[in-house]
Amino acid sequence: MTSPTSDQTPGQQPATGLRADAERNRCRILEAARRLYATEGLGVSMASVARKAGVGKATLSRRFATREELLNAVFADRMDAYADAVAEALADPDPWHGFTGYLQAICAMQASDRGFADILAMSFPTAEALEARRAEAYDQLLELITRAKSTGHLREDFTHQDVVILLIANAGVVTTTGDAAPDTWRRLVGHMIRSYAAPGAPIPPLPDAPRPDDLYRAMVRISQTASRT
Repeated sequence: MTSPTSDQTPGQQPATGLRADAERNRCRILEAARRLYATEGLGVSMASVARKAGVGKATLSRRFATREELLNAVFADRMDAYADAVAEALADPDPWHGFTGYLQAICAMQASDRGFADILAMSFPTAEALEARRAEAYDQLLELITRAKSTGHLREDFTHQDVVILLIANAGVVTTTGDAAPDTWRRLVGHMIRSYAAPGAPIPPLPDAPRPDDLYRAMVRISQTASRT
């Protein structure tokens, strides 16, 4: 039988095994956080993430010391997709079409993930990776707005702040309508694009309004949530 090496006591797990366990725990934490954030938003506690992942609080803290570190890891790929959306819009030979497509794309990202809806509508100064990608996308957005205005189709009084306002409003619609009326956000974005368009601009068709019964169910859920709170 091979005797333990000088840096490994009997019964001690090899370093490679420790690293493998650590990586498995990290993956479990990230998967749990993604699921919870996507369905419940960013209000989920770190303790809830640990329970969902089946790990202790100490293990979670070793992998991600702060909430911002966890957010960085969970939403890195989503923020990359957000930045890619504006780059794709800039590549469109029709700047107005690229602009409207960009708004629809980023609002669709919000609708598919409640956590990401919150990420786009909020700022996390200590989540450096997320904020760096946001800053990159912001610079490209300014260029996209300038190009869209040059076509005469985007109102001259439109500003980049209007995109932030849209994201905040859409985050609210996504959160409150949920699975009761999941396509309501499309109607909101359609109306907002119409408000941004200069006279004579080609406007995408307005999506259908949610069914009255679906919207009523969403309103009932809002009332029930408010009562519990």
